[in-house]
Amino acid sequence: MNPIVLIPARMAATRLPNKPLADIGGLPMIVRVLRQAQAAGIGPVAVAAGDPEIVAAVEAAGGRAVLTDPALPSGSDRILAALAVLDPGRAHDVVINLQGDMPFVDPGVLAACAGQLAAHADADIATVVAPEASSADRANPDVVKAVLAMDAGETSGRALYFTRSTLYGDAPVWRHIGIYGYRRAALEAFNAAAPSALEQREKLEQLRAMELGLTIRAAVAAEAPISVDNPSDLQAARDHAEKN
Repeated sequence: MNPIVLIPARMAATRLPNKPLADIGGLPMIVRVLRQAQAAGIGPVAVAAGDPEIVAAVEAAGGRAVLTDPALPSGSDRILAALAVLDPGRAHDVVINLQGDMPFVDPGVLAACAGQLAAHADADIATVVAPEASSADRANPDVVKAVLAMDAGETSGRALYFTRSTLYGDAPVWRHIGIYGYRRAALEAFNAAAPSALEQREKLEQLRAMELGLTIRAAVAAEAPISVDNPSDLQAARDHAEKN
């Protein structure tokens, strides 16, 4: 495989405007995400930016960024646009899509995601899950659950479904983490398809891939990384930076 890591980011976040540039321990959040991705050692890393301010911040930190159309509707659209600029010769056959709001993501988790595609030739897409943080996760629609075909003790499994609904029973409930590894052909097929019925019902775009017949493998991480979606998350990230 010849992977590339792309980080989509834009300023117009509804719950936390300008969050890519939010200061966390003296660094813009997008720069922290960039450095964690670089530390994974998977391949080259670039930011697919929706705004020139993000490009400026990344380049000031010595990173690479591509300015994409701010009107693009999704992160996957943004990374495809950046990929066309960065790799017109199609040298990279795997694309890791890392969200720009995970400032402390474990580099090993990114490597594990890419490793699913290396280890499973039948996998079109890889992603990451983590154990539920508490029993309250099971009934929380904001916590996306992954249903996996996976025996006890295994550290990865094949995804059967993703849902916001409550899951019952004594088996572990896996929280889905929004990190994806795509074979390039799978990413292109996914983006070319219209939103699917299940995707629209659950508001989960990975279900479009499943309805297309694409196989998704999930690696299990020890815990979910801090994700910054609102002001309280940002404060938690700043507190974490102070302590570490």
